[in-house]
Amino acid sequence: MIRVHLDGELHEVNEGSTLGSLIPEHPAGSAVALIRPATQEQEKTESITVTTTSGEITLELTGHEVEVLERPDAAGSLFLHWTDRYAAAFGPFPSSIRPERKPHLYERGDVILGCGGYDPKTSYLIFSKSRHLADHGADETGGVVGRVVSGRAVLDRWATGDRVTKFEPVISWADTSRSFTTTDPNLVIEDGMLIVTHVEVTAQGYAPERITTEAAGSVEHLLITLQSGKFLVGRATSTHILDQKLVGTDVPAQYERPRREGTVTVRTGGPSIGGVYIYRADVPSSPAHSVVGQVVHGIELVKLAKEGDLLSMKVVPSRIDLLGLPLPEAKKVAKDRGISLVIDTNAADRIVVSQEPGTTLDVLSERSATVTTAPFEKVIDIALDDTQAPLSCDVFRRITGLKEHDAGMMPAFFIFDDVYLFKPKIPTTAKIYPENCPVGEVPAAALAITNDARKGTGLVGVRLSANREFGPTSEPFEGTNIIGRVIDTEKLKKVKERQMVYIREVKQ
Repeated sequence: MIRVHLDGELHEVNEGSTLGSLIPEHPAGSAVALIRPATQEQEKTESITVTTTSGEITLELTGHEVEVLERPDAAGSLFLHWTDRYAAAFGPFPSSIRPERKPHLYERGDVILGCGGYDPKTSYLIFSKSRHLADHGADETGGVVGRVVSGRAVLDRWATGDRVTKFEPVISWADTSRSFTTTDPNLVIEDGMLIVTHVEVTAQGYAPERITTEAAGSVEHLLITLQSGKFLVGRATSTHILDQKLVGTDVPAQYERPRREGTVTVRTGGPSIGGVYIYRADVPSSPAHSVVGQVVHGIELVKLAKEGDLLSMKVVPSRIDLLGLPLPEAKKVAKDRGISLVIDTNAADRIVVSQEPGTTLDVLSERSATVTTAPFEKVIDIALDDTQAPLSCDVFRRITGLKEHDAGMMPAFFIFDDVYLFKPKIPTTAKIYPENCPVGEVPAAALAITNDARKGTGLVGVRLSANREFGPTSEPFEGTNIIGRVIDTEKLKKVKERQMVYIREVKQ
């Protein structure tokens, strides 16, 4: 038998076992990080691992000298002295701090050196469990000596009787020549290997006991980008990896902070606007980046990932998006997530077409959502052709809302004969290059968008009969991009001018 560490847990497997036999349900094509510890060049970092009776956490130190953290033998004397909804204190122990006798503002995950009764002889390591203002007997700087970067859930588990059992410096691995990512299920596992299969991220503002919405809009963009559970590494540098799936999407600038190792941001300005970044090293804050989360598991996979790798991702919390769901299914989702729904009508044969609030963190914070529904007979199913018109389909999804939701909408503009024209709002920056222009004849029920070769760029049209002269938007063939087809043509016949039409994409 050999021993390996799989996502932090020790496993014993038969010698000669393959990666596929150890993780049989791992998605095909998703990269896994493999680290051979025997070949590592060890290098001490500015982080330490604190093992407690309720779990393990990792601290990133701020540079303040804390004698108790430098003495491994001192760990055994640190018992949980008190805990409440805001913080937990371990100690006491003597220190040389000079308390300022003034309250300071602390964030979840801050580690504070404070004291009881303003007496340094009864000092404590205090772990902030939520954002709060308090006087913990710290010095004039506020006493923040570190931050929890991994294992934050442990903070909420501590109870009477818990204690610290061990301090250990975190050792980084500098040699990556034999540490790598792979998708090969037949690779033979070696004794002592560290295997990391996925990356887990906690969204900015989310904690089980308290939710804040300072970054709700940009966090929603993160959830949309990664709702498939996949991070595609489009760029890998010494400081970060980048997923470019939604590059070109406007994102609000909301939460500018330093980008530390494991920080997740979305770009809110510049050429890669809408891209999702995960940082491998510390870099300063930028007004073009909004912090949206923190890696809590799998930083090794982030550090080893190379361009083209597909990483399995989990973001907590998962997205709440009810648009496009049949009303009974939307009710079930809301119930499972502990959300109350305010509904315009309770008829069963309806689909959700709008949701307020529109972001997951806002819904979770308010514990409720208001939804508007439409009868099935007014929701038109369409199929899009990404194979022949990928760029045009992407523009169409963006301007109708299908990029972010399962249901979209567009206003009926003009109807004549068997031609139906729609005029969704299109950004001036959107480019619709000629793509998949018809040749010979346009089939009946084809869905098209006018390209930049004509003045009516962005106009969407459907023609219920085949035509050899004009496209569905009544433009010549060279000005027409065919992007798919309408499935529910009978429903389309009931549409009136200036009516908002709801659409739903059916995957082919």
